[in-house]
Amino acid sequence: MSAEGLSGAARQVSSSLRAGFFGRFDPSKLVFAISALILLGLVGLPLFWLAVSALTDKTGAPSLANFERLFTDPTLLAPLRISLTVATCVSCISTLVAAPIAWIVARSDMPARQLIRALITASFVTPPFLGAIAWEVLAAPNSGLINVWYRALHDLPPFVHFIDIYSIEGLIFVDSCYALPFVFVLIANALDRIPADMEDAAAILGAPFWRVVATITLPLALPAILAGALIAFLRSLTLFGTPAILALPAGFHTITTKIWSLFQYPPNPGLAAAASLPLLVATVVLLKAQSWILGRRGYVVLGGRGAQTRRIELGALRWAAFALCLFVLCFPVFLPYFALLKAALTKTLAEPLLADNLTLQHIRFVFFEFSPTRLALRNTLLFAFVSATLGTSLALVVSYLANRKGVFGHSVLGFLATAPIAVPGIVLGVGMFIAYTRGPVVLYGTMWVMIIAYVTIEMPAAYQQLKSAFTGVAHELEEAGRVLGAGRLRTLKDITAPLLRTGVITAWCFIFIGVMRELSAAIMLFTAETKVLPVVIYDLNESGDLGAISVLGLMLLLVTLAITFVANRLPGLGVSAAGTK
Repeated sequence: MSAEGLSGAARQVSSSLRAGFFGRFDPSKLVFAISALILLGLVGLPLFWLAVSALTDKTGAPSLANFERLFTDPTLLAPLRISLTVATCVSCISTLVAAPIAWIVARSDMPARQLIRALITASFVTPPFLGAIAWEVLAAPNSGLINVWYRALHDLPPFVHFIDIYSIEGLIFVDSCYALPFVFVLIANALDRIPADMEDAAAILGAPFWRVVATITLPLALPAILAGALIAFLRSLTLFGTPAILALPAGFHTITTKIWSLFQYPPNPGLAAAASLPLLVATVVLLKAQSWILGRRGYVVLGGRGAQTRRIELGALRWAAFALCLFVLCFPVFLPYFALLKAALTKTLAEPLLADNLTLQHIRFVFFEFSPTRLALRNTLLFAFVSATLGTSLALVVSYLANRKGVFGHSVLGFLATAPIAVPGIVLGVGMFIAYTRGPVVLYGTMWVMIIAYVTIEMPAAYQQLKSAFTGVAHELEEAGRVLGAGRLRTLKDITAPLLRTGVITAWCFIFIGVMRELSAAIMLFTAETKVLPVVIYDLNESGDLGAISVLGLMLLLVTLAITFVANRLPGLGVSAAGTK
């Protein structure tokens, strides 16, 4: 055989050996191990140091002194008691308001039902802390628009007020306004899935309308109602932004603002960690209770696609129901947005919205004179883009391995990806502050500690979105790629990911918008060089510059809406995406 022939044969043998080795080697096991370590580090490391800090004293020796002080110090017990009171009231009020509104929208023939549903859902876009600031503009005891109009209407002296938003009652009211959409969506979706067969049968047998609702509709919707009430309670208990804006000026703390205050001078991270752990435990218990309630099968709907929802005819009450829905929407949507626009565009907030009172000075100040704006805007967009990209990539790999059950221990990945939902933002911020201010790798003060926090907080939403998307992709397509010699990762890259384009873009948008709204963890981790827009807005609120706050808040809303609009216009979304599925 010639030299060229021998050389060619050697190359062929070498190529065959490499192909055989890489054909047998499945990199998915390595990717699984790396993904598990990343997820464990995202959640486990902060919680580990949180527990260590809570269970040791300043010298590092084991101690329960932090917990002893937590449950005996009146200044620490009062915030916990206030938080439980506020959360209970918010849960009751938001459920009592959301349940009838959800029934009207989902089950009645009220006009413009889709408009009302869209407006309630749109209130998700409003960050809770921005809603609280808007209600400051409306109901601050001295300068609030409602109180100014009230004094003018009744010719009253200054400092007389109709409503004081800086109170426990004010905090409950504002918190309820922005908990309502969460409860509404759960109940309305449950009502949408209830067919009319049983209600029609009861009506044919002579049952009056109220009895049909009480004995059929309400029991079927009860799990969603209870789950919505728990979500409202949990959301209020763990919220930082709204109480920080409304409770601190009134001179009282909730548990989240008290945890934040323990990091002010002189800082006491051990006590803050001890206060965070009960909040973490309460969150886990409530989420487990919600899962148990929604998973119960005491009532089962038997019906196919032919079982359609029947609209209850309201007759002359149709327009009264529509007016009721618009009235409810005034509190989370119409009045707050009007207040922000008026504060942003007027010289004097209390004066009427006339031509001589209009000004662009607040806009000029924010964009050309206020130096932190550009840095905060750049940081916010950069952190949101990087977090969304990294978080979506990680969620895509994890949801693929967990959904396709391709590796041993796939259920562990799903658990780790959803675990951050049980960690309140303020608790995660405390844990990350403690974890990343010590060696061997000190990340505090860098952009990476912010990005890690954002990815951790938003991971459950992205994972659940992509996990649902995987159910629409047939296994046979991936199996065909594997038969032709492609590995799991190449199958994911070349076959599955293009079919998941809609889910991937949606998950990316979820994380991006979540980062734009996040304040709880950011307030614990920012430095002068890593400030983001929510933190700048919070700082400006302490100085009372409502005009600049309103401009920044509206900009935050517009950027969020723009991202949503552009995402919905991308190829592969909308009707065409539904067709490809």
